[in-house]
Amino acid sequence: MLRYHHLGIPTSESRPGEQYLPEFGMHVSGYETSPFHIEWMRFDADSPVPQLVQQVPHVAFEVDDLNAAIEGREVLIAPNSPSPGVLVAFVVDGGAPVELMQIDDA
Repeated sequence: MLRYHHLGIPTSESRPGEQYLPEFGMHVSGYETSPFHIEWMRFDADSPVPQLVQQVPHVAFEVDDLNAAIEGREVLIAPNSPSPGVLVAFVVDGGAPVELMQIDDA
Protein backbone atom coordinates (compact mmCIF):
# COMPACT_ATOMS: atom_id res chain seq x y z
CA MET A 1 0.00 0.00 0.00
CA LEU A 2 1.34 3.43 -0.97
CA ARG A 3 0.69 6.47 1.24
CA TYR A 4 1.62 9.94 -0.05
CA HIS A 5 4.51 11.45 1.92
CA HIS A 6 5.92 14.40 -0.06
CA LEU A 7 6.73 15.93 -3.42
CA GLY A 8 10.42 16.73 -3.98
CA ILE A 9 11.21 19.58 -6.35
CA PRO A 10 14.77 20.42 -7.45
CA THR A 11 15.73 24.09 -7.35
CA SER A 12 18.86 26.14 -7.91
CA GLU A 13 17.70 28.91 -5.57
CA SER A 14 18.51 29.13 -1.86
CA ARG A 15 15.32 29.03 0.22
CA PRO A 16 14.53 30.06 3.81
CA GLY A 17 15.03 27.38 6.43
CA GLU A 18 17.28 25.12 4.36
CA GLN A 19 18.92 22.19 6.12
CA TYR A 20 22.20 20.89 4.71
CA LEU A 21 22.66 17.14 4.29
CA PRO A 22 26.43 16.76 3.77
CA GLU A 23 26.34 13.04 2.90
CA PHE A 24 24.09 13.86 -0.07
CA GLY A 25 25.59 17.25 -0.95
CA MET A 26 22.17 18.87 -0.83
CA HIS A 27 20.02 21.42 0.96
CA VAL A 28 16.36 20.64 1.74
CA SER A 29 13.57 22.91 2.89
CA GLY A 30 9.83 23.37 2.99
CA TYR A 31 8.59 19.93 4.01
CA GLU A 32 7.74 20.87 7.60
CA THR A 33 5.95 24.10 6.65
CA SER A 34 4.13 23.15 3.45
CA PRO A 35 0.53 21.98 3.93
CA PHE A 36 1.08 19.75 0.87
CA HIS A 37 4.47 18.45 2.08
CA ILE A 38 6.48 19.99 -0.74
CA GLU A 39 10.22 19.56 -0.24
CA TRP A 40 12.62 21.83 -2.13
CA MET A 41 16.03 20.33 -2.92
CA ARG A 42 19.16 22.29 -3.90
CA PHE A 43 22.23 20.28 -4.86
CA ASP A 44 25.96 20.96 -4.66
CA ALA A 45 27.85 20.67 -7.94
CA ASP A 46 29.56 17.50 -6.66
CA SER A 47 26.47 15.90 -5.09
CA PRO A 48 26.50 12.09 -5.39
CA VAL A 49 22.70 12.03 -5.91
CA PRO A 50 21.81 10.74 -9.42
CA GLN A 51 21.12 13.42 -12.02
CA LEU A 52 17.57 12.16 -12.54
CA VAL A 53 16.71 13.09 -8.93
CA GLN A 54 18.62 16.39 -9.22
CA GLN A 55 16.72 17.42 -12.34
CA VAL A 56 13.23 15.85 -12.22
CA PRO A 57 10.66 16.28 -9.42
CA HIS A 58 9.81 13.11 -7.53
CA VAL A 59 6.86 11.92 -5.50
CA ALA A 60 7.52 10.01 -2.27
CA PHE A 61 5.32 7.34 -0.77
CA GLU A 62 5.47 5.63 2.58
CA VAL A 63 5.35 1.83 2.37
CA ASP A 64 5.10 -0.92 4.99
CA ASP A 65 7.88 -3.08 3.49
CA LEU A 66 10.53 -1.32 1.42
CA ASN A 67 12.16 -4.49 0.12
CA ALA A 68 8.81 -5.80 -1.13
CA ALA A 69 7.98 -2.40 -2.68
CA ILE A 70 11.18 -2.28 -4.77
CA GLU A 71 11.13 -5.93 -5.82
CA GLY A 72 11.16 -6.21 -9.62
CA ARG A 73 11.57 -2.44 -10.10
CA GLU A 74 14.43 -0.44 -11.59
CA VAL A 75 16.30 0.75 -8.49
CA LEU A 76 17.95 4.15 -8.90
CA ILE A 77 19.16 4.58 -5.30
CA ALA A 78 19.57 1.44 -3.20
CA PRO A 79 17.92 1.24 0.21
CA ASN A 80 19.67 3.45 2.75
CA SER A 81 18.92 5.14 6.06
CA PRO A 82 19.20 8.94 5.89
CA SER A 83 17.97 9.28 9.49
CA PRO A 84 17.18 6.97 12.41
CA GLY A 85 14.05 4.92 11.84
CA VAL A 86 13.80 5.83 8.15
CA LEU A 87 14.73 3.53 5.26
CA VAL A 88 14.46 4.91 1.72
CA ALA A 89 15.10 3.87 -1.87
CA PHE A 90 14.44 5.49 -5.24
CA VAL A 91 13.03 3.60 -8.20
CA VAL A 92 12.35 4.71 -11.77
CA ASP A 93 8.81 4.58 -13.13
CA GLY A 94 8.29 5.60 -16.74
CA GLY A 95 11.43 7.73 -16.66
CA ALA A 96 10.50 9.54 -13.42
CA PRO A 97 12.11 9.08 -10.02
CA VAL A 98 9.89 7.78 -7.21
CA GLU A 99 10.99 7.67 -3.57
CA LEU A 100 9.75 4.83 -1.37
CA MET A 101 10.07 5.20 2.40
CA GLN A 102 9.69 2.75 5.25
CA ILE A 103 9.28 4.65 8.52
CA ASP A 104 9.57 2.94 11.89
CA ASP A 105 7.28 4.85 14.26
CA ALA A 106 8.53 2.98 17.30
